[in-house]
Amino acid sequence: MRAATRLTREGRLSEALALLQGATRGVTGPSTLARTHIDGEVVPDQELPTKLSPLGPGLRLPLDGTKLPAAGRPGLHSTDIAPEEGQYVGGSFSSSEGTRSYKLYIPAIRDGGPRPLIVMLHGCTQSADDFAAGTRMNFAAEAQGCFVVYPEQPQAANVSKCWNWFRPGDQARETGEPALIAGITRQVVEAHDIDRTRIYVAGLSAGGAAAAIMGEAYPDLYAAVGVHSGLACGSAHDVASAFTAMRGGESKVKLRARGPAKPTIVFHGDQDATVHPCNGAKVIARVADGAKFTTQTVRRSSPTGHSFSHTVHRDASGLGILEFWELHGAGHSWSGGSRAGSFTSEHGPDASKEMLRFFLQHRLSPA
Repeated sequence: MRAATRLTREGRLSEALALLQGATRGVTGPSTLARTHIDGEVVPDQELPTKLSPLGPGLRLPLDGTKLPAAGRPGLHSTDIAPEEGQYVGGSFSSSEGTRSYKLYIPAIRDGGPRPLIVMLHGCTQSADDFAAGTRMNFAAEAQGCFVVYPEQPQAANVSKCWNWFRPGDQARETGEPALIAGITRQVVEAHDIDRTRIYVAGLSAGGAAAAIMGEAYPDLYAAVGVHSGLACGSAHDVASAFTAMRGGESKVKLRARGPAKPTIVFHGDQDATVHPCNGAKVIARVADGAKFTTQTVRRSSPTGHSFSHTVHRDASGLGILEFWELHGAGHSWSGGSRAGSFTSEHGPDASKEMLRFFLQHRLSPA
């Protein structure tokens, strides 16, 4: 893992990916995926029945050690979710692929023409409200005059409300969940004054894996991607490979071999016991697709004293195309979040503000 991290920092991304795939083969045990809840019972990971989905019916993965009731985080107040000056409203989208509800934050600051849009994909057991409260993305967005939309995964689609990132039918353009998320994005764009060149997608855990899929499936829709504690597109194609990828074992993540690198920012705790830390480097390596960048890494501490390594991969013009925030000592939680939401840590750098900063540096070509 250390060697792979060093290669990533040096910009040798193809070598890092190859090392990760080979060195992590067969990784198992509680150090990589500590415990799993099945129908309210806690069992060691080696006793999991392989027929169950790692993020699907009958199985709940604990995120940062907490299991929430199906209804989501209790006790949320409107002031936890969004600034009072903006509007926080509900909506839904339907197509031949199904129906999904969503929540939309409409900023009070809307001067200066069309505004950016951030699409936020929650993690397992979370709701739109819970995710908004935990990340405080609406508050960061208000300061920049950005819209934020939170698609919601219903229990009918996954008992733990996880996005089904590991199913082939939910990994491609205009099919399954990607089609629904893109449909929600387009519906918001049509209904509001959105800048079509500044639409971004981000997520946590299963939502982070789904965001990585959206960046590849819809490069013409999203200008940049944010992945927090997630996995690379193509990490799994069924239940067994999903378990393997989450544990840090060998997975068939290959270079994309097509198109320019999509601007991507990644956050991952190096003590994550739910999604193995090697997955953060795999996201960066897959997106880089063998491209050459100038790479710089600095190690710093947050105002609360928590250390992190920040690696930036810049193109020939000096623009940061890829960013990797390795959070030292952090588990499976949104960095710099609010305790009002689930699966967050108040410590570490503010992932929402840093993602928004990174996003706004990038835009699609008007063409």
